[in-house]
Amino acid sequence: MSASSVPRLVIAAPSSRSGKTTVATGLMAAFAARGLAVSPHKVGPDYIDPGYHALATGRVGRNLDAYLCGPELVGPLFLHGARGCDIAVVEGVMGMYDGAAGEGELASTAHVAKLLRAPVVLVVDASSQSRSVAALVHGFVSWDPEVRVGGVILNKVASDRHEELLREALEQVGVPVLGVLRRAPQVDTPSRHLGLVPVAERRAEAVEAVAAMAAQVAAGCDLDALAGLARSAGALSCAAWDAAEAVSLPTHHPTRSDERPGRQARAAGAAPTVAVAGGSAFTFSYAEHAELLTAAGADVVPFDPLRDEELPEGTSGLVIGGGFPEVYASELSANETLRKAVADLAISGAPVAAECAGLLYLCRELDGQPMCGVLDAGARMTGRLTLGYRDAVAVGDSVLAAAGTRMRGHEFHRTVVEPGSGADPAWGLRTPRRRVEGFVQRGVHASYLHTHWAAEPGVARRFVERCRTS
Repeated sequence: MSASSVPRLVIAAPSSRSGKTTVATGLMAAFAARGLAVSPHKVGPDYIDPGYHALATGRVGRNLDAYLCGPELVGPLFLHGARGCDIAVVEGVMGMYDGAAGEGELASTAHVAKLLRAPVVLVVDASSQSRSVAALVHGFVSWDPEVRVGGVILNKVASDRHEELLREALEQVGVPVLGVLRRAPQVDTPSRHLGLVPVAERRAEAVEAVAAMAAQVAAGCDLDALAGLARSAGALSCAAWDAAEAVSLPTHHPTRSDERPGRQARAAGAAPTVAVAGGSAFTFSYAEHAELLTAAGADVVPFDPLRDEELPEGTSGLVIGGGFPEVYASELSANETLRKAVADLAISGAPVAAECAGLLYLCRELDGQPMCGVLDAGARMTGRLTLGYRDAVAVGDSVLAAAGTRMRGHEFHRTVVEPGSGADPAWGLRTPRRRVEGFVQRGVHASYLHTHWAAEPGVARRFVERCRTS
């Protein structure tokens, strides 16, 4: 089977908290238990659900974001993740037609389903309705004729009689019921201020939760019918995304003479070591980032700031992604040896790229706990959520981007950073209001903005080039 024709399903819902994650993760695990190689995907910028998908399938969970990467990359990135797989399951985001604010269908589950030519399974929370479910499903089926809803899974059904009433109502709509799940609190996963608790923080419990989801879906859903629906997906005409090919392409903006494509292939010496923060405190990263760094010539080495007292030997550059440093502030602060190593690396002028949690870790303090002190800034938790897609332009040159580089990103945090002095802003944001954000200081680029480097592979190439020459 070619990757372009891999069977696939998109799991959508009328709204958040309808049960998409339970159904999608359980379905992935149930198919995997049948011996299928399952490719897991998540619509949108979510970092946490893919961790559960990875547990369910044994493969890296990947995101499909038509805003961050552009609609043209959704198919190629999907095919990249689906190489060698028998079936793919794509978990949607929010309500099926909810996308980037003010951008119509862009980045919605429905939009991604159309880009993938994939049938949709609608998960409906039926806990407070009976006959009304028919009107609800009819509305979602008929809203956009280009979206093909191939079936419904009814979630949180109370009893046999409740199920009977729901099925009778849905017969009038003509959409098959492919599964019925009863209320089962044992498969719930704990949440906190930014969503589910990541797998890395509760691995044993997460394994049990995924097993429970798989058992519930296998018992309540028609897996054969769902697999048959997946096989009805249309073939994709695009080619699979390839990291090596991506970093060899010209950037989307003018480059200086020392940034031309191919320079890293001519550079002498061993591959520079790029340390990438991980562990429980830094769980937010896109798999494609490490793949692009590797393709650009780096030796990517993970480390855990909660456990490791030194950076990997020979570190030439450092990448610190997102996560929950506020939850682990005391443990991060207690690792003084590593904090000093990070500060020394930054002082040396080595490239350091930090996003959101990484930004907080580089600050002087977080909620009163000493951090690395690379930036003259203090950070603290607040009760206010900052959330949304952003259009950004690089204010000046940095280790990640030349001045004028345009990228799209996503903010998602409940902290604020109060800057001191000594750094320039990283980005000028055009949405939802014009403002500057982040820090550029010597080799450091630190920002709240989460970006997807597949949209601008020159970021990875530029970073590795700077690692070679710094």
